[in-house]
Amino acid sequence: MKPEPVPLIDLAAQVRPLRAAILKDWARILDQGAYINGVHGKGLEAELASYLGVKFVVGCNSGTDALVLILRAMGVGSGDEVLVPAFSFFASAEAVSLVGAKPVFCDIVAATYLLDPVDALRKLNSRTKGVMPVHLFGKVFDVAGFKASLRKAGRPDVAVIEDACQSLGATLKGRKSASLGRAAAVSFYPTKNLSAAGDAGALATDDPDLAATARRLREHGMPKRYVHTEIGYNSRLDELQAAVLRRKLPRLDRWIAARRRHALAYGRLLKGLPLGLPVPAPGDAWHQYTVRVSGGKRDALREHLAAAGVSSAVFYPVCMHQQKPYAARAPKLPVAEQAAAEVLSLPIFPEMSAGQLAEVAGAIRRFYAL
Repeated sequence: MKPEPVPLIDLAAQVRPLRAAILKDWARILDQGAYINGVHGKGLEAELASYLGVKFVVGCNSGTDALVLILRAMGVGSGDEVLVPAFSFFASAEAVSLVGAKPVFCDIVAATYLLDPVDALRKLNSRTKGVMPVHLFGKVFDVAGFKASLRKAGRPDVAVIEDACQSLGATLKGRKSASLGRAAAVSFYPTKNLSAAGDAGALATDDPDLAATARRLREHGMPKRYVHTEIGYNSRLDELQAAVLRRKLPRLDRWIAARRRHALAYGRLLKGLPLGLPVPAPGDAWHQYTVRVSGGKRDALREHLAAAGVSSAVFYPVCMHQQKPYAARAPKLPVAEQAAAEVLSLPIFPEMSAGQLAEVAGAIRRFYAL
């Protein structure tokens, strides 16, 4: 009997136990007709701030908007530079460009896919206003260590902005991702570890001025209704999405614990194969379980898995500095470029069964036995 297909993520399975409660919340919202800036949005901001251990959370339309709001609230603009890792989703660099600044691309560390701090320090100059490490795949960049390096380099003025869109719930040295820098952006896109039923995001910070400015900017630059002190955006987190997130947030740590168990199981099941396996750290959130496939076999393995009913994905096949808007002045970043040619992400989600994990590993073992 042919086994059931293994999806990359099963969103329906996650929401199934919460469906009745979410629908009740939504019905109440629809009956009251309060869709924006209501009890759920304010409640989520307070609950997420408590969870992260920060003073302020500002909900908005997406993780990308959160990055833009942070940069605008910091005053980053034309003539400024922000250092970003080249291997990440395009939004990290895009946000810098959207505020009129220049993204300066840095290489990554091969073992973690995170920003290479040595390369970043080398690229600091008088125009550098910020560094935007991405906590990619749920691993956490050492923000505290990098801030110490900035002080040693005589640049404590350079702000560290966490792109924590893939790492909500991850920890490093006892502190939560998104609580480590000047400010952090988080995403609630449906595939994220804490996911909405559509687009949603937030920023987190301990800086009261940054939070106040971001709140004003997300509502057309209005400090009070119909008084506009600057050009802003329409980027509010609506009540329907906030209600979903409030139902899910209390389960986040439980879900991440399950992801960690699955990652350790993959390590045992795939041991001995000619794959580059991710090195687990205790605080990883395992947004993705990403292996390295060398020898030009990545696409062949992916096709083999698809034929066996196993989903997989390539995050990301083209580095940001090689994308069309930036390619004309692209630097050579060999570690990032090699990662883009070799990475393959396998199914990982809290509701995975032992049988599904074994099916994925078995399909990979059959590929290497051919």
